[in-house]
Amino acid sequence: MAKLSVIIPTFNEEAYIEDALFSVAFADEIIVIDSFSTDNTPEIAKKYATKFLQRKFDNFSNQKNFALKEATGDWVLFLDADERVTHSLEAEIKATLQNPKHGGYKINFPHFYMNRFLYHHSDDVLRLVKREGAQYAGSVHEKLTCNGSVGKLKNKMLHFTYKGLENYISKKESYAWFQAQQQFEKGKKATWLHLLFKPSYRFFRSFILKGGFRDGVPGMTVAAVNAYGVFERYVKLMLLKKGMR
Repeated sequence: MAKLSVIIPTFNEEAYIEDALFSVAFADEIIVIDSFSTDNTPEIAKKYATKFLQRKFDNFSNQKNFALKEATGDWVLFLDADERVTHSLEAEIKATLQNPKHGGYKINFPHFYMNRFLYHHSDDVLRLVKREGAQYAGSVHEKLTCNGSVGKLKNKMLHFTYKGLENYISKKESYAWFQAQQQFEKGKKATWLHLLFKPSYRFFRSFILKGGFRDGVPGMTVAAVNAYGVFERYVKLMLLKKGMR
C-alpha cells in the first residue's frame, strides 16, 4: 500500500488533539503544524506525532503548504484537531490506497452541534490527495487542489466543529475578517444590497435548500449563525474600505 502522511494544523487544541491523533494512528507519518499554542497542545502532540512543527500563523493555506513540504508519504490526508477518522473510514482509506482510481478524494463532514450530528448540514471536502502536485490556496476557507481526477469516499468524517454557541460565533467573526480582507485586496465593494440579501440567501440555502430544517433547532441555529457570518463579512469589508479597522 502507498505510504500515507497525515497533516494536522493546531492552535490551542489541548481538549481535542489527542483523540484526533489516536484516530489516525494507522498512518505511516503524522505531522502536526502548530501556530505556537499557549496551552498543552505541543506537549500532547509530541507524544504521538512523527514530526512536530511550529510556524507563526499568517493564513490557513500557507500553514498547510508549509507542512506539506515536510511530508514524505505518497498520499496525504489533511485533518483538523476537531475531526475524527472512524474505523470504517480508516478501512476505506486503506482499501482505496491499495488501488487508487483518482488523484484525490472528497470526504463528507456532517457537523456536530447541540449533541447531535447535522446530516443535512454537511460538506464534501477534498482532503485525501496524492502528495505530488497537491497545494492549498486562499487565506480562509482555503481550497485544496491535486493532480488528476477527484473521487468521493463513502464513509464520513466526524467533525466536532462547534464547541458551543459563543465559540461558533467567535469563529465566524474571525473568518469574516479574513474573507473581507481577501475581497478588499481584490478591489471588491460592499453595498447595502449585500448586507440585505447575501445573509438572507445564506440562511435560505442552509435551512431550506440544503434541508437544515430537518435537523430541527440545531439546524436553524447553524443557518442563523452562518447568515450572521456573511453579514459580518460585508460589514467588515465596508470598514476596510473606510480605513476603520
